[in-house]
Amino acid sequence: MTDHHPAPRCLTIPAERAGERLDKALAALDASLSRATIQRLLKSGDIRRADGSIPHADDKVRTDEGYHIDIPAPKPIEARPEAIPLDVVFEDDAIIVLNKPAGLAVHAGAGRADGVLVNALLHHCGGPDEPGGLSGIGGAIRPGIVHRLDMETSGLLVAAKNDRAHLHLAEQFASHTAFRRYLAVARGTLAKPQGTIDAPIGRHPRDRKKMAVEPRLGRPAITHWQRLEILSGFTLVACRLETGRTHQIRVHLAHIGHPLLGDPLYARPFHPPGAWPEESRAVIENFRRQALHAQQLTIVHPTTGESMTFSADPPEAFRNLLVALRQVTLA
Repeated sequence: MTDHHPAPRCLTIPAERAGERLDKALAALDASLSRATIQRLLKSGDIRRADGSIPHADDKVRTDEGYHIDIPAPKPIEARPEAIPLDVVFEDDAIIVLNKPAGLAVHAGAGRADGVLVNALLHHCGGPDEPGGLSGIGGAIRPGIVHRLDMETSGLLVAAKNDRAHLHLAEQFASHTAFRRYLAVARGTLAKPQGTIDAPIGRHPRDRKKMAVEPRLGRPAITHWQRLEILSGFTLVACRLETGRTHQIRVHLAHIGHPLLGDPLYARPFHPPGAWPEESRAVIENFRRQALHAQQLTIVHPTTGESMTFSADPPEAFRNLLVALRQVTLA
């Protein structure tokens, strides 16, 4: 597989960041780069001012200063085929649509190279150099991957089996023409029947594992939601993504005071009241992930031009959670 060297990034310091340390300012402007990564790139000389000079991490930035960031090609975590079962919803010579289970990471990451969806796809489809194999645009780490779901989010995901399909699908996600509908169980009762959350999202200023609503420096993010069912202290919600930011639904619902049940990053643990039926309490206590499922996906097929809609019911654990909450609601 061929490594793909990322294109250099050019960042300009806005007035709001003037006077900050360079490493802090650049990390805030690009959510994909941690402060530690910025510091490492500064030491290696891969970050330069617009005039070509090499700055230091503790330099104070000024308004409208420009910086060029040359990100080295990642050392590939060579994905390798693994015989992991896949729930294939649709497949032809251009795309494959899957119903991903919760607990399966999409691709390899730090400390995790085995047991990921990419490896399962390589086993099922073959690699970029094989007939009918995955597209190679994603590089050695993410062959075929056009978009992703969080590890603990279940549901529909499409992967590309050639580079033309990859580019076509990527454009649909970038232009927001791909339709994605999620089911979510949110804490509390959403008072209105529907609404839109339009709140920019960026890296959390203090916790690099989290995202947050960042009104000034975040990237545009829009989530449309519809209330489906009021449960006892919770609401079943349908969410439609207009944009696709990291953790978008989780961050947006938490931002309006209704975090997802079971979310380990954006919600406090929920312990059912002792008065609730024992069976319901056990189901809810044992649901240890965010209650989020990618239920519906609509794309234009990259070869035929046909609009295609795919649906996937929530997994058993999600369905059991709803049954448990309904039992409490009716009690």
